[in-house]
Amino acid sequence: MRQFIRSPLTWMVVAELVVVGVLVVVAWTAVTAATRPALASPTDQLPDSPSDSSALPDLPVLTPGARGPLPGLNLESRFWRTRLAELNRDQALLAQLEWRIVHTAMDAMKRYLETVVLPAVQRAEKSGG
Repeated sequence: MRQFIRSPLTWMVVAELVVVGVLVVVAWTAVTAATRPALASPTDQLPDSPSDSSALPDLPVLTPGARGPLPGLNLESRFWRTRLAELNRDQALLAQLEWRIVHTAMDAMKRYLETVVLPAVQRAEKSGG
């Protein structure tokens, strides 16, 4: 028993169980927090108002024309034409770079086969035959 407790493997297994247990607790907390119903913001509730649960709060009336474009979304065609041209240029440069890398690797493999592997195979065939 004393040998079992002094073994580093025992302590590693215990440490691993502790780490896994903590991860399970964190995951469980995250899952339960995600399934809880969302509460109203405290700024929406007025503390001085009488608590009349039957009265509905007044909502501001939104006119359909008051809404503008979504924030951060640029709808100009010139903007998109410029961005897509940059993207296409970068994609073409990347394709050329990939083409050079692949062909350089193929040439290096061909040179290696012709200068190292093929002469070694020919020597082995001559000496064995």
